[in-house]
Amino acid sequence: MSNALIIMLAVMGGTMLLRAPISFGMLAGGVAYLIVKGQDVGLMAEQVLNGLYNSYVLLAVPLFILAASIMNAGAISERLFAMAIALVGHFRGGLAYVNVIVSVIFSGMSGSAIADAAGPGLVSIRMMTDKKRFTPEFAGALTACSSTIGPIIPPSIPLVIYALVSGTSVGALFLAGVMPGFIMALSLMIGIYVLGRIHNFPREPRTPFKQLPKVLIEGFLPLTLPIVLLGGIYSGIFTPTEAAAVAAMHAILLTLYYRSLTWSRMWHVMQESLRQSASVTLIVASAFIMNYAIAAEQIPDLVAHWFTLHQFTKIEYLLLMNLIFLVLGCFLDTSTMLLVLIPLLLPATRAMGVDLVHFGVVVVVNMMIGLVTPPFGMLLFVINALTGTSLKGMIRESVPFMVLLLIALLIITLVPQTVLWLPQSMGYVTTQ
Repeated sequence: MSNALIIMLAVMGGTMLLRAPISFGMLAGGVAYLIVKGQDVGLMAEQVLNGLYNSYVLLAVPLFILAASIMNAGAISERLFAMAIALVGHFRGGLAYVNVIVSVIFSGMSGSAIADAAGPGLVSIRMMTDKKRFTPEFAGALTACSSTIGPIIPPSIPLVIYALVSGTSVGALFLAGVMPGFIMALSLMIGIYVLGRIHNFPREPRTPFKQLPKVLIEGFLPLTLPIVLLGGIYSGIFTPTEAAAVAAMHAILLTLYYRSLTWSRMWHVMQESLRQSASVTLIVASAFIMNYAIAAEQIPDLVAHWFTLHQFTKIEYLLLMNLIFLVLGCFLDTSTMLLVLIPLLLPATRAMGVDLVHFGVVVVVNMMIGLVTPPFGMLLFVINALTGTSLKGMIRESVPFMVLLLIALLIITLVPQTVLWLPQSMGYVTTQ
């Protein structure tokens, strides 16, 4: 490891300790690297601009962010809840099942765990804690854990970013996330069933039969979005990047139909989406110069050589990656890990013979679990900020759900066909 790389990491770490945005730390570290190496600092601008202009798939990220923001602001989640309550509310712990089902449905619209937690997740917590049906800590913990499904079932912003850095097909990754997302949802529902029996969770009254058709029809309309998206992508009508624009337009049309979004509110949504998109884009831009330094130091080749030297099997390699990303997920942001660590590991992953689609889904599931893991636990912090629910209490209540999510991760890791069967059956070429 050269002195320039050590200084780059030190500068990056120092800015993080000063609580500066991670993107600023990466940019500062990149500048320090170029100065120590005696290279033109203008090379940073060249790397950033070339990276951004050559990343057509990156356009999908701000458009999916906009679609999620419109869905949250347009009162669409309330209609999804009404439909889910009509279907499963009468079971023991019905609202807990509703929480998971709405997360699964909303994941087909937003692709963002934070959007899921801050939108329908907040509605779910209010419903679950009304009349003290559930404790705020349990409702917050379940919401945080169910929100992790958001970026697994397509569309998915983290999978789009993974496709950007790995060169993997976005369409294949989207299909690959379907079954793992349902496995995660099923694991949470098993936990709800067991805890419901132990703690005698309440049931909701059945929806009157006369109201059922109206509730189901209104709840079904938002479900047309994932149908349009996936149908358009896999029929070749539009690309995954163009699908993001279709998602945003579809969300706007739904809010116009429901008449649930004023022009002033829409302006606020556009501003908030712009801020979130700028934050993601800045991280992506700063990662390009970091990746330049890592490539110049030949770190990926050294990592690949180390793994091949120790003769890891595919399964051993994936289990080790699980351990690494679960630990790093406690401290680092998802985008940072995707943009900095994945390029570092790609040569080793190819050398191990691991399918890049399978690897991408496994890595993203790890990162989503990291969003609920202390001390970083971004989803827990979001819910704490929105509701004031005790962090300590949510962490305690999340333990059984975290164990079940880890079991789901183990299944996804050890049984590659849970990830690869759907894209392979749709004609995408994957390597074993």
